[in-house]
This record gives sequence, structure tokens and C-alpha cells, in this order.
Amino acid sequence: MKRILLVEDNDKNLKLLRDVLQADGYGTLEAMSAGDGIALAISERPDLILMDIQLPDMNGAAALRRLRADAATAAIPVLAVTASVMQNERNSIVAAGFDGFLGKPFALRELLDLVRRTLEATAP
Repeated sequence: MKRILLVEDNDKNLKLLRDVLQADGYGTLEAMSAGDGIALAISERPDLILMDIQLPDMNGAAALRRLRADAATAAIPVLAVTASVMQNERNSIVAAGFDGFLGKPFALRELLDLVRRTLEATAP
């Protein structure tokens, strides 16, 4: 079973992501801050990380830089999940090194398709 780390500080968004992904057969790990997400990524080595951009302790781009700088987590694909959907914001998210982008609100099929495509693209 593929495990996905959800880094999201909004309870409702976290529950929605968890429920949809678990119903589709994925295991989930959860963190409500970037620091907790980084610690979980290092200890648990998930197959994929879904990271909110606006987090209480640091933004998602800064958290991504920390993940990429650590050999234990550098290769884990990270998808940005954010309400920042303007084209210039999307460009800066992609430029930061995220493996993909999902705008809020999102269609459930869009979420599952992006997760599946990302996991297939990074499978050994």
C-alpha cells in the first residue's frame, strides 16, 4: 500500500484529503505544520507528500527546500496543494521545485488522477 503524507493545517481539508485517499486504497500520515511534516517524512519515508503552501510555522516552499536538502527525503515527490491559483503563483510554486500542483478547491477525480500519475512517474 502506498503511503501519502498530508501536510495541511485546515482540519476540514485534512479530513477530506484523508477520506478520499483512504477510500481509494492509500495509507495516510498527517501533519498540521511544516515542522511536523518534515519530521514525519524523515521518520516514515512516505511514497508521496501533499503539502499546503500556507502553513503556520513556515511556508510550503521553505519546507520543500528542507526536504530536498535531506538525503532521506530528497527523492520523495511533493505536490503543492493550495488556494493560490493565479498563474504567477502557480509559476513560483513550480519554480520552487514541487513535482506538481493542485489548486483548492479541487475535484476529487483531479486529486486522485494527479496522485496516481505522480506515483507512477516516480515508481522504481
